[in-house]
Amino acid sequence: MIEITLREPVTLNGASIGVLRLRRPKVRDLEAIDKVPGETAKTVALIANLAEWTPDQVRELDAADFAAASKAVAEMLGND
Repeated sequence: MIEITLREPVTLNGASIGVLRLRRPKVRDLEAIDKVPGETAKTVALIANLAEWTPDQVRELDAADFAAASKAVAEMLGND
C-alpha cells in the first residue's frame, strides 16, 4: 500500500481526508479501465479502484495531488 499525503485535503462523506491510500494494482484493475475512453479518465478510474473511492471523489483532488497519485500508480505499474 502506498500512502500519499495530500497537499489539499478533500471532504468525503463529511470527513476531511488528508491521506490517499492506494493498494497495489491487479490485472483486474487494468481490465476494468480498458473500456474507459481518454487517458485522464483511465487514470481517474484506476486511482478510484485502488483507493476504493468513486471516480467523482477522485475528481475532487487538487491537481497537484492528482499528479502525485498518477505518478505513484505509474511507478507501481513499472512506468517510471
